[in-house]
Amino acid sequence: MANENEKEAAALRSLDFVSDGNVVGLGTGSTAAFAVRLLGERVAAGLKIHGIPTSAATRDLAIRAGIPLTGFEESPHIDVTIDGADEVSPTLDLIKGGGGALLREKIVASASRKLVIIADSGKEVPVLGRFPLAVEVVPFAEVLLAERIVALGASVVLRKDRAGQPFVTDEGHHILDCSFGRIPDPAGLAGTLDSMVGVVDHGLFVGLADVVLIGKGAEVVERYRSS
Repeated sequence: MANENEKEAAALRSLDFVSDGNVVGLGTGSTAAFAVRLLGERVAAGLKIHGIPTSAATRDLAIRAGIPLTGFEESPHIDVTIDGADEVSPTLDLIKGGGGALLREKIVASASRKLVIIADSGKEVPVLGRFPLAVEVVPFAEVLLAERIVALGASVVLRKDRAGQPFVTDEGHHILDCSFGRIPDPAGLAGTLDSMVGVVDHGLFVGLADVVLIGKGAEVVERYRSS
C-alpha cells in the first residue's frame, strides 16, 4: 500500500507539467496508470489535451478515462510525456520495459519536448542493473541473440505470458529478459545492443528523462537532469 500511495503522489505531481492544449504522451505500467486516470479527471473538469498512448493497454485505459487521443499523423511533436520506470539511476538514466511496451515508450519519449518519469521510492538505485533488462527482438533471431547476450555476461530468459507462451509485444516481437547485474556503463551497453542485428530495442533509456518525480512517504522529490 505504501508503494501505491507513493506512485499516486508522484503521478499527481506530474500533472503540474501538463498545460491546456498540450499533446501528452501516456506511459504504460502501474505507475503511469495513476497519471492517466488523474488526467482523465482533469479532462472531465475542462482540461483540453490530446494523448498519445504507448500501448494498447494504455489506449484502452485513456479511452475509459475520457482522454481524447491522437497520433503522430496529426501530432508529430509531443509537449510532455508522463511515464514510469523500473529503475532510476542518480544520473536519471532508466531501465524500462517491465510492462513490455518499451519500443513504443522509447519512440514517444524521443518525440517529446519533456519526459517526466514518475516512480515510487523503491525504483531508485545507485547503479542500474538490479532489474532485468528487457531486450525486444525479432522472434526469428531470438535464439541467436540470446547466445550473443549471454556472451556479454548476462543470464537470459525468454519472457512468457500467463499461458506459458512467448510474450508478444504490441508490434509482434518477443522479449528477452537479461540479467546483467550492475551496469556501470549504460550508454556503452546500449550501443552494443543497438548494433546487434535482430534487436529491435531495449529498456535502457539513457539521457532521455528530463524530470524524475519520486514518491517518498508523504513527499515527492523532484530531480532534474543537469545541463
